[in-house]
Order: sequence, then C-alpha cells, then structure tokens
Amino acid sequence: MQRVIYNRHCEERSGEAISQKMIRFNNMPPHSRIWIYQSNREFTSSEVESIKQKSDAFVKQWTSHDQQMNACIEIFHDRFVVVCVDEKTAPASGCGIDKSVKFIQQLEKEFTLSLLDRMNVAYRKEGKIHSTSISELKNIGNVTVFNNLVTTKEEFEKNWEVPIEQSWHKQFIA
Repeated sequence: MQRVIYNRHCEERSGEAISQKMIRFNNMPPHSRIWIYQSNREFTSSEVESIKQKSDAFVKQWTSHDQQMNACIEIFHDRFVVVCVDEKTAPASGCGIDKSVKFIQQLEKEFTLSLLDRMNVAYRKEGKIHSTSISELKNIGNVTVFNNLVTTKEEFEKNWEVPIEQSWHKQFIA
C-alpha cells in the first residue's frame, strides 16, 4: 500500500495511522512558537517520565482546525514544560491553543502542580533553580532569571535565561 509522508507522521492513503515519528525540540525550526509553563516545584523523576509520555500522546493527536500540529512538548530542568509549534506547517489558532491549555490544566490536576501561575518566577542562584513570587524578587539579589515570555524557539535559546538586570523582571527589584 502506498504511504504519504507528512511532516509529523506516516499514514496510509486511507488515513489510518501507521506510525508516528516524534519531533524533539532540538529539531524544531528557530521560528517555532513556544509557550513556557513553569512549575511551582521541581518534578520527580517518575513525574518527568509520566509527563513526557502524556505529552507525546497529546502531541500525536493535537490538531488545530483539523490540521495536525507540527509540535513537541519538552521538559527542561525538571521544572518547565515547553510547548513548541512550527506554525508554518499548521498555525496554532484559538482552538489548538485551547487544547494545549486544557492539557496543561490536566497535568496540574493530576500531579498537583501550578503551571499557569504567571506570578511565580524561577531563578538560578549558585547553580540551583529556585522559584519565588514576583513580589519577592527584590529580596533575592543578583541572579539569573527565566524569561518565560519569550515567544519563539530562537528567543528561547538566546534570551530565556538572563541576568535579572537585563530582564523585564528588573522593574520588581527597584
């Protein structure tokens, strides 16, 4: 039977899935859009494995307006869930984004996490990652913060970890 190769998977002409090749963050193009969900605590090793499995399953079926998303979900530093989408192959419209947020909410509930609290800030001090409320930043000194507002993979790779003085966070330490 003839197979058609798509960006993310191989299907038979009938549309029945044969195999799914997962894309990893390193293989996503620099223009890919990202969303960063920071946990209020570090994940355990078993949570990391479970979140990875659930993320892969979600990405395999993730669509936006019936178009398969060319996407991946990766965990960084056992604390950050990063959703990455190549919007040149399929735009992440409102319904697709809603599906990803619902998935993140499911992770929050299942693992008793807070991933959507934007007032929670992560920073690196003496090689270890900590988190605190944004109002407490003035008390932590000269640290590197995680800028979870970056929107592309390229920005993520260049500007995700930045000294607090060079970050938008600096307004909270004055």
